[in-house]
Amino acid sequence: MGMIKAGDKIQVLDDSIEGTAVRIDGDTITILTSEGFELDFSLNEVLLVEDRSQINVSAAEAQEARKEKEVPSRRKVRPVKPKERNAPKMEVDLHIHQLVPSTRGMSNYDMLNIQVETAKRQLDFAIKKRIRKVVFIHGVGAGILKEELYYLFRRHPNITYYDADYQKYGLGATEVYIHQNVKE
Repeated sequence: MGMIKAGDKIQVLDDSIEGTAVRIDGDTITILTSEGFELDFSLNEVLLVEDRSQINVSAAEAQEARKEKEVPSRRKVRPVKPKERNAPKMEVDLHIHQLVPSTRGMSNYDMLNIQVETAKRQLDFAIKKRIRKVVFIHGVGAGILKEELYYLFRRHPNITYYDADYQKYGLGATEVYIHQNVKE
């Protein structure tokens, strides 16, 4: 460490005080702070602040520092909001072989009741869980199950129903849209 003289930048060791040396009297140094105060300290309490305006760095060190600070650029991916018709939906397959292990001994009336009760339960579940779209897969057949479903849907004022996507389901499915802001 060099000798401290008037005009040098000084930093106090145990404090966050920096300033310029104004005068030195024996062991005591007077520092003028950036706030305009003159403070006295012992010479063993201060350090000479090196001139920080000159930094000697090689080109290789500068390149290495740049690499360390470089943050890999992230791709800006905007969340794509699906169109309403493509929003995720709940599917309920009402084919009887999906609902019971065996239809042996069951009449058509029994099978229809199981299918309609399943549709009621799933519709109530969707309303409670605030699921907006439900697709009921009923198959083509004679159209009796489809008519029973339409009767069920008409009893709910907050439901709109229409044929489901033909490319995905053909003619054997009905899509239900549940209006969430209407309370039953």
